[in-house]
Amino acid sequence: MNDSVKKTAGKVMDMTEGKPARLILAFAIPLFIGNIFQQIYSMVDTMVAGYNLGDGAIAAIGATSSLYALLINLAVGLNGGYAIVVTQRFGAHEEKGLRESIAGMFLLDAAVAVLLTALSLVFLKPLMRFMHTPDAIFSQAYGYIAVVCAGMVATIAYNMFAGILRAVGNSRTSLYFLIVAAVLNIGLDVFFIVVLRMDIAGAALATVIAQAVSAALSGVYIYKNYRFLLPGREDFHISGKLLAELCAQGIAMGLMYCVVDLGSVIFQRANNTLGEQIISAHTAARRLILILMQPLATISTASSTFIGQNWGAKKMERIRAALKEVVGMALIWSLLSCALVYLGGGALIRFTTGTGDVEVVKNAVLSLRWHISFFPALGVLLILRTAMQAMGKKIVPVVSSCLELGMKLLSAAVLIPRLGFLGTSITEPVTWVVMLVFLAAAYGLQRRRLFSDKQSDGGNFSNI
Repeated sequence: MNDSVKKTAGKVMDMTEGKPARLILAFAIPLFIGNIFQQIYSMVDTMVAGYNLGDGAIAAIGATSSLYALLINLAVGLNGGYAIVVTQRFGAHEEKGLRESIAGMFLLDAAVAVLLTALSLVFLKPLMRFMHTPDAIFSQAYGYIAVVCAGMVATIAYNMFAGILRAVGNSRTSLYFLIVAAVLNIGLDVFFIVVLRMDIAGAALATVIAQAVSAALSGVYIYKNYRFLLPGREDFHISGKLLAELCAQGIAMGLMYCVVDLGSVIFQRANNTLGEQIISAHTAARRLILILMQPLATISTASSTFIGQNWGAKKMERIRAALKEVVGMALIWSLLSCALVYLGGGALIRFTTGTGDVEVVKNAVLSLRWHISFFPALGVLLILRTAMQAMGKKIVPVVSSCLELGMKLLSAAVLIPRLGFLGTSITEPVTWVVMLVFLAAAYGLQRRRLFSDKQSDGGNFSNI
């Protein structure tokens, strides 16, 4: 181990040794808190806008939420795929390959940032028209989403740096920076909307500034503390094989996110025809669903890092043991979420939005209860999907996302026009069950082949 790596040894987590559950939890807890603070960006925007600008502002934010998710999650998915390659190189203790894979991330992310920002701004209004954004809130919604898209480079940069840190087992540092950014976001929301009397574009500007700060802090931290990860000029001469691997993993995961969110755009388009009151209810419920979903997403992400490192080290028994343990964790959280929503769903909706509209609260609670009741299926689904990605199995997760796209298209064409908001509320829960059945069957068929390689010692940590 060279001197620079020795100085950094306390800031990495080698998951190829030690008890799987303990390692995953130690990695997941900071990651979970960080994800919650990331969700606070959207929640605070909704709360400040709702309390100060009314239900129309909530509807304006919600009317383009799926479009924003489509653009951002494509970039996030690409980064997640690149990070799988970095994680595997770290687990295999390939110092040169590790730096080259990070160099590839830098180059690909720069291209993605420029391309997505330009395309989103050029085609934003036509996409909003396609989504049937109501005329009454069109101007507000455009002002919000245009500012967010213009600052997309900050989101891409933060997720790139966070992905690098997670790949080497550091989930705490990005948490600290997110806390700083979340507090800044709250302060800027109040300043722009309450003090300067800006519209919801002020909330978007607050989010972009906060994300830019978290990205800058993460980049400086990596530069100062992880010099051994930073590629030199020679590392940017990336082999065709490695570049193809990065692109394959990135495109596979990016396509998965893109397909899912494309379905959400079509789904949002159908939901937007139901009126501002329903849009507000859907937005309010969605914010809480995403927050309650975070422990499941965090467990699956943490287990993915664990699996990626152990897959690189060829320690298959550790992977099998970890899968059983994380499924148990996901089921426990699902039951706790059900209890919380069924006992206090209405109070949560009123608190987070400031709405006093009885119909908004009623419909939001309906959506909450349907979604949370199917969290056990969602938890297992997320774990299986990220596990297969971490083991380099790219096709099945993408196909599962195509199933989700098909279900949302079917709902937009049939269920929502016939059932109204009930159709909106039941679509995702039913989709989760269909996807889980498919993934479980695919995993069961491939399980023996996946774990057929003999367990190896995985080498030592001499190079990294």
